[in-house]
Amino acid sequence: MSPELLALELTARGIAIGALAALGVGLWASAVGRAVRTAGALFTASVIAYAINSSPTLVGAIGAFAAPIHFMALAGAGLFWMFIVTLFEDRPLAWPLFAPWGLLTALGLIGWTAQAGQRETVWVVHNLIEAALAAHALFVIARSWRGDLVEARRRLRGPLLGAVTIYVITLSGFEIAEGLGYFQDWFRLLGGASLAIYCLAGAIVFLGARQELFGAAVPAAAPAQPVTEAADRGALEALNRLMDEGEAWRREGLTIGGLAQEVGIPEHRLRRLINDGLGFRNFAAFVNDRRIEAAKRLLADPGKARATVASIAYDLGFGSLGPFNRAFKEATGLTPTEWRRAQGSPIPENPG
Repeated sequence: MSPELLALELTARGIAIGALAALGVGLWASAVGRAVRTAGALFTASVIAYAINSSPTLVGAIGAFAAPIHFMALAGAGLFWMFIVTLFEDRPLAWPLFAPWGLLTALGLIGWTAQAGQRETVWVVHNLIEAALAAHALFVIARSWRGDLVEARRRLRGPLLGAVTIYVITLSGFEIAEGLGYFQDWFRLLGGASLAIYCLAGAIVFLGARQELFGAAVPAAAPAQPVTEAADRGALEALNRLMDEGEAWRREGLTIGGLAQEVGIPEHRLRRLINDGLGFRNFAAFVNDRRIEAAKRLLADPGKARATVASIAYDLGFGSLGPFNRAFKEATGLTPTEWRRAQGSPIPENPG
């Protein structure tokens, strides 16, 4: 690479590293929830490591720090996926969310130490998994869009995070090409320029709208703001009647659009009411709040001792057992079976 192109590449990488450092420190020092704060800080650190590790000039300049920087850069896609899940699905930080990071790190270490004949294959597999995780992150963004009750997050999820995901997929393509032996000098310049653009834009947008996007460090149902307008109070009363007396939350596949029609108000207005008036950041958390409370009562009821966890989940509107188990544990810290045992209720022979 010519000195001019190298200078441009290093300048671009410096801009990217500075923007990422500002974003990571801003997230860590902010009042956002622990899950997003931790995932965001880890993700920004891994991308900083990647920005350094993917430049032979920078790697040569850091000397003894090259090994830990390389280690941190091995599994950035896994941390990106974790950041997306915690941000857009309001998932609490749990060990299973670290599994993609662990898998990619293990593969990266194998590729780092493998013999020449095996190294290329390991890295191609590693990069294919990165692309799959980025694609799934894009799916998460799209899947939870309709039920997102935070307007700033709804507006930004597609343009910003979709662009970042496309960038990660494109980057994986370049790395796969390099793993197969195809390389051009402009790869690194393009990579550095892309990093600078995306990281600078991301830092500006995320830090500028941090509180709106991430919310404070509170549970999924935050303390609600008082509803003062008469029309809003009437809509909220109608919503509560549908959810409490009508038990609309029992319906499998209940959507915010369908609920808005029943309440008799536009969908965007219902979304604002649930977010501002009741303190929920996503529609699934709003519905599951009632489902989990009902589940706790049923699991503690000796008269329901013969009912399996699966039958209770389906009766409460969950389409399958997995989402019910996850939602219940996120809300209580225990699995349904552990909760039932803690209440002293008999456990069926087949509790699944």
